[in-house]
Amino acid sequence: MMGLFNQAAQKVYKPRGPSEDDKVPDDTEPDDTSILDENEGSIIASLISQLRVGMDLHKVTFPTFVLEPRSMLERITDFMSHPDLLFGQVLLCAENCDDPEERFIRVLQYYLAGWHIKPKGVKKPYNPVLGEFFRCRYDYPDGSRGFYIAEQVSHHPPVSAFYYVSPANKVAVIGELRPKSKFLGNSVSTTMEGENRVYLLGRPEDKEYVITMPNMYARGILWGKMLFELGDSCTAKNEQTGHFADIQFKTKGYFSGTYNAIQGRIRRGSTETGEIYGKWSAVMEYKNAKGEKRVLFDAAKDGQKVAPKWVAPEEEQEPNESRRLWSKLTKAIVAKDMDAATEAKTAVEESQREARRNMEEKGDVHVPRFFQERNGRWEPKIQLPSDPQEAVQAVEKFIWPTLPPSYVS
Repeated sequence: MMGLFNQAAQKVYKPRGPSEDDKVPDDTEPDDTSILDENEGSIIASLISQLRVGMDLHKVTFPTFVLEPRSMLERITDFMSHPDLLFGQVLLCAENCDDPEERFIRVLQYYLAGWHIKPKGVKKPYNPVLGEFFRCRYDYPDGSRGFYIAEQVSHHPPVSAFYYVSPANKVAVIGELRPKSKFLGNSVSTTMEGENRVYLLGRPEDKEYVITMPNMYARGILWGKMLFELGDSCTAKNEQTGHFADIQFKTKGYFSGTYNAIQGRIRRGSTETGEIYGKWSAVMEYKNAKGEKRVLFDAAKDGQKVAPKWVAPEEEQEPNESRRLWSKLTKAIVAKDMDAATEAKTAVEESQREARRNMEEKGDVHVPRFFQERNGRWEPKIQLPSDPQEAVQAVEKFIWPTLPPSYVS
């Protein structure tokens, strides 16, 4: 079987000039597709020759040209990019909606709007190392703020825990990701285990909105064009209100279908109350049981309205903060210096292995700094005060025990 893979790899990655075959597949987004040059193709072919179908890819070192220049801990912030969908001026605060179904829709809308943000081509963020963390702050137009902290709390298995909160807007998101990648032949799949738990703090009776994630696929690694797709399904539920959504992220079939399509049903108990459909990379719409339609998110129209985040300059960061930790790798990728990128990536990974060896020799156990595990869930080590101003001060002290010089209170 490996001989078959090698033959396929040689066929796909042979030197070639521009041709009709190099166009982006019909009905997909240009940014979702990668066309490899001769050198990149040779590296991929060499990597594939070491793989077996069904193999867990956690310990496989991927070439640096497939890397997105940021850590997974930072990439998670994509889902905090459109806060106006929950508490902005266009849509009134979700917590002020007396209709529980409307609150459920707005939480789901907020989550789905984060998927359109991605790098060009088929790229994966850096795998965070144990103890790595990323923190940032959001400054909103009305003067309110949001805060985010994420930490790699486990290496085997890899687990990324994260916490976002905006006390003035009474919104919090807590969750963890447990990605698992496998080689499937002509594609690589990443199963995104874990969940996002959204809290409308002004509606304590709702408790939590729990949302899972779809899986990710890199297609065409043996033949065809390398293509990024989201597939399978995600669910959203609120046990207090009885609402449940099953959203299908549809992958394109060989002969039919379309790219980036989603479709799902929303129920309250056993009663269907509406449906969601469209494309996560373009326009998503909602239709209620009465047949009334509305746009949930239009990536072309509103996709650029991303809430900017403040991150301390690298010289003010701690050694294991994401941007400082991966600084040399990021600079090399941006400069398209793959030799320097490989060297920088190897240096971080070797340092991590040495640190783990020393810890194991001493019989020590890693204790996460910002999160603790309770009943299989990772939660931040903070008790949020009910007063919004006190909560802001508590969160700042929790995330930045010593405020960076450039931090503006």
